[in-house]
Amino acid sequence: MKVILLRMIRFFTYILIIATSAIIIGLGGAMAYVKNVTKDLPDYEVLKKYEPAVMTRMHASDGSIMGEFASKKRLYLPIDSIPDLIKSAYISAEDKNFFEHFGIDPEGFLRAIIKNIQNIRSKQHPEGASTITQQVAKNFLLTSDTTLQRKIKEAILALRIEKAYSKNHILELYLNEIYLGHGAYGIAAAALIYFNKSVNELNIEEIAYLAALPKGPSNYDPFKETDRAIARRNWVIDRMIENGYISKKQGTEAKEKPLGVRFRDTSVYTFGADYFTEEVRRQLIARYGSDVLYNGGLSVRTTLNPKLQLIVRNVLHNGLVKFDQSSGWHGAYNHIQDIKNADWGNSLSKIEGFSDIPEWRLAVILDSNSHGLRIGLQPEKEETGFISKKRETGFISIKDMKWALRIKNSNAKPSSILKIGDVIFVEANHHEKNTYYLRQPPKIQGAIVVMEPVTGRVLALSGGFSYSQSEFNRATQAYRQPGSAFKPFVYAAALDNGYTPASVILDGPIEIDQGAQGIWRPKNYGETFSGPSTLRYGIEHSRNLMTVRLAYDLGMPIVAEYAEHFGIYDKLKPILSMSLGAGETTVLRLVTAYAVIANGGKSIQPSMIDRIQNRYGHTIYRHDQRKCIECSDYEVEPKLIDERDQVLDPMTAYQITSMMEGVIQSGTASHLRYLHRTIAGKTGTTNDSKDAWFIGFTPDMVIGVFLGYDAPQHLGNSGTGSGLAVPLFGEVIEKAMAGKPNLNFQLPQGMMQIPINRKTGMHAKPSEPNTIIEAFKPGTGPSDIYQVIGSTESFKEGVKVPLLSPQVNRALETGKGGLY
Repeated sequence: MKVILLRMIRFFTYILIIATSAIIIGLGGAMAYVKNVTKDLPDYEVLKKYEPAVMTRMHASDGSIMGEFASKKRLYLPIDSIPDLIKSAYISAEDKNFFEHFGIDPEGFLRAIIKNIQNIRSKQHPEGASTITQQVAKNFLLTSDTTLQRKIKEAILALRIEKAYSKNHILELYLNEIYLGHGAYGIAAAALIYFNKSVNELNIEEIAYLAALPKGPSNYDPFKETDRAIARRNWVIDRMIENGYISKKQGTEAKEKPLGVRFRDTSVYTFGADYFTEEVRRQLIARYGSDVLYNGGLSVRTTLNPKLQLIVRNVLHNGLVKFDQSSGWHGAYNHIQDIKNADWGNSLSKIEGFSDIPEWRLAVILDSNSHGLRIGLQPEKEETGFISKKRETGFISIKDMKWALRIKNSNAKPSSILKIGDVIFVEANHHEKNTYYLRQPPKIQGAIVVMEPVTGRVLALSGGFSYSQSEFNRATQAYRQPGSAFKPFVYAAALDNGYTPASVILDGPIEIDQGAQGIWRPKNYGETFSGPSTLRYGIEHSRNLMTVRLAYDLGMPIVAEYAEHFGIYDKLKPILSMSLGAGETTVLRLVTAYAVIANGGKSIQPSMIDRIQNRYGHTIYRHDQRKCIECSDYEVEPKLIDERDQVLDPMTAYQITSMMEGVIQSGTASHLRYLHRTIAGKTGTTNDSKDAWFIGFTPDMVIGVFLGYDAPQHLGNSGTGSGLAVPLFGEVIEKAMAGKPNLNFQLPQGMMQIPINRKTGMHAKPSEPNTIIEAFKPGTGPSDIYQVIGSTESFKEGVKVPLLSPQVNRALETGKGGLY
């Protein structure tokens, strides 16, 4: 018996030794494996300096969103800014013991094993057991490989992360990094993309749906997998009830509601501001680079005034369409073959229109008769993103397309310009149900810029008919000849150099010897001469010959210097033809130059950006560089110190402004008198009427209008600044200033106002007819002797040559025969 007992003891001793050895060897092997695995583990301390790629957002001056730029759509939210209900939903769905475990959840791990054994029979997908901390380790530091080695690394990193960081920091990382589908990274971006709401606006069912997405966003697509999405959302709601985060009643009510997903689209952005937004985007890239723009999380506050921008957009849109229709029909936009045997709706949906002109829709001609056209309208997109299967038709009455038939003849039929299958643009006629106006994209283009003269802030900008049609910005990228719109700067240079508004210049024929280029004979518009006239008259009536004589007498080098100081040109050739605006500049640069006159001569930098903040809310750029004195003392009124350069004498600025007021009162922009407002400005028309301009201003607003073809060509008989640009300016300023008081330009201290004869420029006697009040600088005044600048001489660039043909002298004497 003792022998048997002894043998049994030995046997179990051997077993124990072997088992112990196996355990030691196993532990040693495991430790060696873990050591081998952990030696290449990434540094988890990078989480402390975590700066994810964050979306840059661009805002208008009123805070409305203009655009978003991101490689990954993410808005980073500190944990304190995330509502508790969102935290609770994700904890319930992903890791209910998050605040209790140490990075790994043994209870959850065992529960997952049991559940997965049960799932084998039901052939359901296996459940994971990763905690939120483990998911942070995987998402930030590891790959998504489904290997044992990766899971071990994940677990080890989770343990280390839990020791290094607080639960709130870990949860903050998770909720900002997690991918939730449709390009959304993090809860803030997902709230905007799925529901167009901030995180604080989400309700229970919306939060629960977003908390359902980490398991696989595509598996729970709200439109493609609606039933699965609702089931998963309701499961999350049940977990929230079970964990005590919401009441059973709240949960029951939430589960009865639909998903309510409404994908965010571009309609949330400021309408009509595409050219403005793109220009700011280019400036940001030039300043900071693409990486900062798309990943740096900048907050950009622009100068854009959305209400004014809408006015500018609509005025330019309607003005271009109106002018274009006067030239008749250009032709169909596209064509669909075999329209009777094909699904025209499907074919039409594949043709792209203009996304930034929502009032227009594409349509296809289904039938034609003498009364008009029957059309099929392009199917619209549903909220799901799919094309609607509904087919809408409408009618274009012949009276609503008369403009297109006018060039043919008064009795032309619709079939003479359009055939079945042609694709066109239409606009709803809201006065007659189911009827439409015929529309066509205009060939002419244009631009309007509105600026605040004191600061240089661009309040509104439109660079063409449609950004969707053409991204080329005619306000900032198109270099065009300003024509007569440049003349005020010639006259301003003269006023700064001894001339007065009452100085008299000869308005008569001139011949300029240009050497090898032959004789240049500048011309007045209207083929008339006015003889000796004041500088004021020359501006008011845009007299070319007076301007050339003035530039010659003053010296073109001085004119060129002033043009460059005003920023109109980088370098202007000092030749006489440039005095008539033959150089090329942009609308923005010319508007900026006029703003200098309007603000009393202070230099300004045009700006479309007020302020830029980095991802931490620190201001890294501010346009307004004025220094504030005593701003920290709340008991003393603060003073802003303006250290900008004085480009133009304030008295000169007032004189040229007063002269340009005359352009509206009695000159080339007299159409604007109906506004009954104090406005100064100047029209501009280039040779052969290829460019039409008007730049006008009040004391607090400068507006520049330009129209012309991208490939310059004649605008027609009415294609002048007066005929085309002035009416658009009038529409903009009438709507922009509605309800606002009229402001007058302030006379600088020390200037004298003296009555003069409008024609001779001499001091006017009491009750003398044709008298005006003119402003003079101290030490100047109307001449006592009648003097005329210029004479019946020919000119050579830089040299007077006393030679004029008898025909030219005769034309001057009669006041007729002047060339264009």
